[in-house]
Amino acid sequence: MSGSKWGNKAARATRRKRFRNRLIRRSLKTYVVKAKGAVDAGDESAYQRTMMAISSVDRAVSKGVLHKNKGARLKSALMSRLDKERGSAS
Repeated sequence: MSGSKWGNKAARATRRKRFRNRLIRRSLKTYVVKAKGAVDAGDESAYQRTMMAISSVDRAVSKGVLHKNKGARLKSALMSRLDKERGSAS
């Protein structure tokens, strides 16, 4: 590393934040994909998986990884998908 002390410190902080954000974003995607798959398959666990995905979306928004409007959009899409599946199942 070359440059000033401040530049080095800022680079280290940026790297930490990037890794944290990547971890949160990856786990969020995993929860969302599993929830969508459970809903499409008509699994009994679809509701729990959807709630876990929504919780992970809220966590990502609160940590600043996602914009709040994107979080709201994801949650809305998940719930409407779940409601549509429940409507067709009954």
